[in-house]
Amino acid sequence: MTDFAATKAMFHLPEGMIYLDGNSLGPLPLSAPADMERVLRDEWGEMLITGWNKADWMQKSTSIGDRIARLIGAETGHVIMGDTLSVKVYQALASAVELNPDRRVILSDSGNFPSDLYMAEGLIQSLDKGHELRVVAPEEVADNITDEVAVMMLTEVDYRSGRLHDMKALTQKAHDHGVITVWDLAHTAGATDVQLAACKADFAVGCTYKYLNGGPGAPAFIYVSPKYVDIARPAMSGWLGHDAPFAFEQNYRPHTGIERMRVGTPPVLALAALSSALDVWDMTNMADIRAKSKVLTDLFIAEVEARCPELTLASPRDANTRGSQVAFAFEDGYAAMQAMIARGVIGDFRAPNIMRFGFTPLYIDEADVIRAAKILEDVMSNRLWDRDEYKIKSTVT
Repeated sequence: MTDFAATKAMFHLPEGMIYLDGNSLGPLPLSAPADMERVLRDEWGEMLITGWNKADWMQKSTSIGDRIARLIGAETGHVIMGDTLSVKVYQALASAVELNPDRRVILSDSGNFPSDLYMAEGLIQSLDKGHELRVVAPEEVADNITDEVAVMMLTEVDYRSGRLHDMKALTQKAHDHGVITVWDLAHTAGATDVQLAACKADFAVGCTYKYLNGGPGAPAFIYVSPKYVDIARPAMSGWLGHDAPFAFEQNYRPHTGIERMRVGTPPVLALAALSSALDVWDMTNMADIRAKSKVLTDLFIAEVEARCPELTLASPRDANTRGSQVAFAFEDGYAAMQAMIARGVIGDFRAPNIMRFGFTPLYIDEADVIRAAKILEDVMSNRLWDRDEYKIKSTVT
């Protein structure tokens, strides 16, 4: 069993703060500053360019990818790090579309993160071959998986409501109709017990700055299944995805395996911070994380509904169909969240009216949940949110 008291002690959490926003940005692992300083001083400082060989910088994208593979149920050697999540979405989607050349429909849903849909729109315009982005309601995805669909691209957990798609069932139906799947794990990696290999997912992507605690702008990852890893053509044919980058050939030849999904230079310093976070993950397993997450989110829902009748649950009530976040709707949700933040409970807001709270068992426990609910009760029952300063929208909500 995971010792969650021990994992909580491995993060820097400001005194008095209850941090319920790990679904947007995870907190700082206590070991990260020293680990990054070591890389800065002993590797970059002393080794300079020889660090690519002496410190294995070039292999970090693959070795850290393997550490993340364990957390998402992926095969070793099928996950690689680098670039941003939007880049990885574009890579996966472009490769998947090309693998189904006789079809023109990309199926997604209205709960998908907008950036994924933007990437699809941009790809369609660049291809200029008559592709269509078909966006349906989340509950209508299964009924819209047909023989005309080339790719099904979904974010497994809705970033607003926390609704959880059934990856196994939807992937199976997609495959029954010859559809290739692309799963965005931005809100599931480190939050739910993802099983990519068992579900036979084709492609998956995800970020590492949320539940995985890799830090602001931490690199994203991409997964390609054994079925496609040696035949998927990289749409972004970057130098490091070449089969022999240091042969400096004029023409591109893709590397074998997941290495072909490299694009640019590995972000060595960012990977050092992420590695520190993964040291904490090495102390746990996703089954324990998922079980504890259900306990915490169920407790929060019960406490808030008992204390705050003004709020409406906007997440699935059944923990089995919900990620590790809880959303409540309130007309003045932005102001209410600012009042919460002013009192040390950090969540966030998603338009038009969603107060969003993320629960990470690595550093959140039952006492935190109950105290947060009591503070929310105070904010609501005493209308503490009804102040002009709480209604001024910041750039990031």
